[in-house]
Amino acid sequence: MAGLGGRVWVVPGGRIPFPSSGDEPEFTSFDQLCVLNTGDETAELELTVYYQDREPVGPYPIEVGARRVRHVRLNDLVDPEAIVLGRQFGCVVRSQVPVVVQFSRQDTRLPGVIGLTGTMAFPAES
Repeated sequence: MAGLGGRVWVVPGGRIPFPSSGDEPEFTSFDQLCVLNTGDETAELELTVYYQDREPVGPYPIEVGARRVRHVRLNDLVDPEAIVLGRQFGCVVRSQVPVVVQFSRQDTRLPGVIGLTGTMAFPAES
């Protein structure tokens, strides 16, 4: 990824739970990235998704303004293609500026139950 300066974060354990039992969009199952940009420059990120049994997909462009936070539901990413629901994946986030990346999941497969998990993305060497 030329020009992004080699800042890389890795999320090894994604899987958007399917099906959901709740109302859209608040109680739909999802995987989500929370990106915090405390710098004075807009962060232009690229997300690439890796599956166990198919070729990687991406990059998905994500922009986070200077001194801002942005939550991105991976369910909402459709270009270059929608992320496959219920399929295990990992993802790599690349940025030209330092950011903090958190990964979370909301699981609403059981009626009346909401399961939430979260973890920090692992910063990697480029």
